[in-house]
This record gives sequence, structure tokens and C-alpha cells, in this order.
Amino acid sequence: MSKVLIVEDELSIAELEKDYLELSSFEVEIETDGQQGLEKALKEDFDMIILDIMLPEVDGFEICKQIREAKEIPILMVSARKEDIDKIRGLGLGADDYITKPFSPSELVARVKAHLNRYQRLVNNQMEANDIIEIRGLKIDKTARRVYLNGEEKVFTTKEFDLLTFLAGHPNRVFTKEELFNKIWDMESLGDIATVTVHIKKIREKIEVNTAKPQYIETIWGVGYRFKM
Repeated sequence: MSKVLIVEDELSIAELEKDYLELSSFEVEIETDGQQGLEKALKEDFDMIILDIMLPEVDGFEICKQIREAKEIPILMVSARKEDIDKIRGLGLGADDYITKPFSPSELVARVKAHLNRYQRLVNNQMEANDIIEIRGLKIDKTARRVYLNGEEKVFTTKEFDLLTFLAGHPNRVFTKEELFNKIWDMESLGDIATVTVHIKKIREKIEVNTAKPQYIETIWGVGYRFKM
């Protein structure tokens, strides 16, 4: 259940907004004082703030500014003032939307749902985990195309990264130089497969403690290479 804070000094309006939101399965709290509304918004976890501009103690513009400095939750500003300058100021301070009184409660609910849905999609996208391979201190972030060894980032060329990622993505399987060349360089008859050996050497120099006794990429003599789990 999404939690909404209404900061509105006209209690009758706030209670009407609350009733309609609760009918749509929102959990709603009301504050009629600007300072108390600001403190509650900053201290507690809300999914959205409905914020009147004309408030006692602290006005909606200042509240919006301070909330936005601390949180990314949606803010819907409400006012009886229709001047464009107020809308521009409110949006410029970080409000997501601006609605003028009088408005229908159903319009308010529709706007709240729209902003919460958009915000949730944004949060979900940001929370999607990167595709990462981690083996004995070696971390390969496939999404960001970055490689770390014991927390220290190692710089890889495009082909070095592609080759390492391919081998690590197929652990304990032996690949011939020809197979790796065809897979990474996407050529069957052109080029020199010796480039595979060169790239393996460069990768080992970056991730192996002892290149003579590699713990990650093994040479299978007479066959090719294997990434060891």
C-alpha cells in the first residue's frame, strides 16, 4: 500500500483528498502546519507528497525545496493561485506536477496514481542488478563492462574484455584458439589466430598473480584454453 502525505492547511480539503485516496487503497496522513509537514516528510517514509503552497510557518515552495534536496519521491503541488510564475517556480524547485484549486478529487487520484506508477518504474529500472560474474576475487561486470581484481579495477580493451567474459561465462570448458577467434573476432578464415594467444597473455598479466601458474585461464596444451572454476 502506497503511503501519501498531504500537507494542507484547509482541513476540509485535506480530508476530502484523504477520503478519495483511501478509497483507492492509499494510506494517507495529513499535516496542516508547514513546519510539521516538512519535519514529517523528512523523517518518515512516504511514497508521495501532496503539498499546498500557502501554508502557515513554512510555505510549500520551501518545503518542496528541502524535500527534493533529501528525497526523490514524487511531489504534487496544490494551489488556488493560477499564476504561471507559481507553477514555474514550483516545478523549478523539483515538484513533479502542479494542480490548481478547485479540482475534482478523481483528477487528484488519477495524477497521484500516474506519478507513483512512473516513479516505481524508474526505481525498478535503477534497481535492476548488473550482470556480474564473480570468481575468487575476480569480478566481471558485464553490464558496465568493467573488471575488478580484489576490488581494484583493471583496464581492459574491448576484445580483451569480450574474450575474458566469454571464457568466464563458460567455465571448465576447453576452447580451441580457432573457436575463440571465430567467436570473439567473428571471422572464420581471415586474420591470424595468434591474436588469441596475444590477448590471453595480456589478460593474464592483468588478473593473474603468477602468469606462469595461472589460477583463472589455463592452457590445455595441444588444445586451447579453459577458464578454471
